[in-house]
Amino acid sequence: MILQKIKRNKGFIMLFAITISSILLAISLGVANIALKEVKFGTSAKDANNAFFAADTGIEYVLFKDKSPSSIYTPVPGTWNEIITGLGSSGQSCAKVTIEKTAEPATTIVSKGYNIGDGSCNSSNPDRIEREIVSNY
Repeated sequence: MILQKIKRNKGFIMLFAITISSILLAISLGVANIALKEVKFGTSAKDANNAFFAADTGIEYVLFKDKSPSSIYTPVPGTWNEIITGLGSSGQSCAKVTIEKTAEPATTIVSKGYNIGDGSCNSSNPDRIEREIVSNY
């Protein structure tokens, strides 16, 4: 009689083991997914910070070169472009800066900072981040 009961319940143990394994696998995949997103977010924050500081460095660089009385950005009106490379925590960040002087006199500086860029501040990396700062005076 006991032998007949065991024979009837053979499949139940296997089904129970597979169900528990599936539940544990789903939980572990969920935890791994959350951890992966946190790691990616942490890296993204660092890259965004590098891009912002590259843009800020571009603005400061141009403001320093535009100080009176020896501004290199002449004649007025005019537009100039600067590329600054080797920035950021890893030296891969860069900035593209556009300087526009009008006859009023007014100056607009647009600095675009990137977390990744080559010598001409170009990149085809899909994870590239851009931050822009505009200064008017």
